[in-house]
Amino acid sequence: MNLTAYLKDKLLLFLLQLSCMAALTLFLCVTGYHRDACIIILLCWFLILMAWTASDYLKRKQYFLHMEAVLEQVDQRFLLGELMPSSAKLEDKIYRDMIRKSNRSVIERIRYMEESQKEYREYIESWVHEIKAPITSVSLMCENHKNELTKDISRENSKIENYVDMALYYARSDEVYKDYVIQETDLGQAAEEVIGKNKYYLIQNGMQVEIDCKEHVFTDKKWISFILNQIVQNSTKYRCEEHACIRIATKKAGQNVRLVVEDNGIGIKESEISRIFEKNFTGTNGRNCGRSTGMGLYLCQKLCKKLGIGIAAESKEAVGTKIILEFPVSAYLSKL
Repeated sequence: MNLTAYLKDKLLLFLLQLSCMAALTLFLCVTGYHRDACIIILLCWFLILMAWTASDYLKRKQYFLHMEAVLEQVDQRFLLGELMPSSAKLEDKIYRDMIRKSNRSVIERIRYMEESQKEYREYIESWVHEIKAPITSVSLMCENHKNELTKDISRENSKIENYVDMALYYARSDEVYKDYVIQETDLGQAAEEVIGKNKYYLIQNGMQVEIDCKEHVFTDKKWISFILNQIVQNSTKYRCEEHACIRIATKKAGQNVRLVVEDNGIGIKESEISRIFEKNFTGTNGRNCGRSTGMGLYLCQKLCKKLGIGIAAESKEAVGTKIILEFPVSAYLSKL
């Protein structure tokens, strides 16, 4: 609160005081008071008004500065009503009571929404677990009766399973800590399992795969496998017409380990590379192919952020795309 704003707020009060001073001056002159006496009375009145104004301004400024400091220190700012400093002014007490009532309403609404989201997440997780049983059954039947038809069914079944996994991981992405097990993970083994899971899809699209992962990291293998699966699916979806390939490799980067998934696909426009991790962003490639949801890389980035893994992309149109996952390795773990 600055002085100009305060004076504008008190403008009607000052106009009233000036009107009263003018009326008093007229009355004193009519009743025969000496001019010097009138000047002394008006001067005293003016000095008292200025002293009161200065004192009130400083008190109000200190009050609001204190309130701003409290607001900056709390994460949940809707609790301001409970933390407002006490004040002798009646209007401050009324405002504080009104804000507290409003805050209680907001808190109740937030609690209701959180409960609704929790119920919805639980339903999605339950549905995913139920739907995975027939998906697994279809996969087993295709393995036991191999022919061209069952291979086609298996490929489509894998796509369904991938979309179901996306729904499950999206529902759990805000609560990774509830299903997160840190253990030493062989990135090569994780990559091989992902490639094995997508083998029919890769063969159908004529994709060659090269894996050169010798590093181990401490992370959650299941979540990393999901992230790798999304990247491999993207590389296959946006492959080049001839000699399409994917290379998955690891390398040291100081104390960290980088997992690089590189393809020679159609690539991404330079103007779009900074947006590929945005939710629902499909880009030119996604619109041309007509099969993109814009959720795969968004989920990858969201999960990486939760797991403390860096993720970045490099790409050139008609040359290929490189997705880099960077796993931090502490000095303590390096000595083990």
